[in-house]
Amino acid sequence: MASALRPVLGQTARAVSAEVKASVPAFAAIRGSAKFSRDLDAAVRAGLDRFVDLVATDEEALTPVVRELFTGLGAAEARDGRGPEILLSALRISSRLLLRAAVDAVAGSRPVEAGEVVDLSDAITGFIDELTSACTDGYARQVREDAGESDRLRRHLAGLLLRGGAAGPVVARASAAIGWPPPERVTAVLVPSAEARAARFRFAADGVLAERGDDTVLLLRKVPPRAELSEALRGRRAVVGPTLDWEQVPTAVQLAELTAELTAGLAAPGEAPVFTDDHLADLALRGQPAALAVLARRRLGGLSGLRPAQRDTLLRTLRSWLWHWGSRSEVAADLFVHPQTVSYRIAQLRQLLDADLDDPRVRFELLLAVSSDPGTHFPA
Repeated sequence: MASALRPVLGQTARAVSAEVKASVPAFAAIRGSAKFSRDLDAAVRAGLDRFVDLVATDEEALTPVVRELFTGLGAAEARDGRGPEILLSALRISSRLLLRAAVDAVAGSRPVEAGEVVDLSDAITGFIDELTSACTDGYARQVREDAGESDRLRRHLAGLLLRGGAAGPVVARASAAIGWPPPERVTAVLVPSAEARAARFRFAADGVLAERGDDTVLLLRKVPPRAELSEALRGRRAVVGPTLDWEQVPTAVQLAELTAELTAGLAAPGEAPVFTDDHLADLALRGQPAALAVLARRRLGGLSGLRPAQRDTLLRTLRSWLWHWGSRSEVAADLFVHPQTVSYRIAQLRQLLDADLDDPRVRFELLLAVSSDPGTHFPA
């Protein structure tokens, strides 16, 4: 069945999406919404792909990504004021069409026995039950989220962090009130206000939000891997600021806002979010000392655990090496050391900084970083 169905999954997904949109009356008013169609099509295709992938395995029915997708559908129904029964009706339609498509796919190569149809029906029913559970979980979570008190407490914590200057115990108490440990490092994300509700649900466990002009600031205490964050924020016109200590949240937000101004009009709809970390050098060159400080910590952080004398030696070597375009002989002459010593130190730097020193952008950012280090001087 899996081999027969996989080549026609795209066709099957389109048929299921079309039937759901046409057959569920409550969807009629939003049928023309591009976002609704995109979300529904993505959920249908992800569900079908996962069902086929499960064949002959002992894996959990839903991966975290698929579960989150259908949990998000349930939450969206709650946000839009519709009941969970509408999604359940859509899932029943999907179940019927999936059974028909699977049987037709197998029947194209050989007769299908009645027992096989019964087994397949049982498998599809069990899988749809898992999707139903994910949808209802999302619906219930959104209803709880909308209760009000949680939002007030979260806004209070977000306000403390955004204003800056709050005492540690005050922030710790505000964090405990929403079930968080005291925050250590925080990432600020700017999203348009229209995307605030979706962001609040997606990052409910680890994020708080606050309105700021036309944008909403999302403050994350735990940041997923960049690829995962990019996928979660894709198409939402988000700007991801740097991850800094909680006391520096105002700086992180300011850098995110400056990045939004710098990149305005560059990102097309549907693209991944903009990351301030990718534009620190541009901001530094525009006279933003905070960006230069963050860039220096990013690029030179690997040297922070060294003894002061060792750090100074490596920094002087790095400065000379960058200034002389990597010429070992010129660096050796500048520092009055043997060329092999230069090679040894540069090898240390490659390892400690965990960076490709042959990358022109890395070299440029390192040059900016070392120029901001106290006591920096360059050869004549």
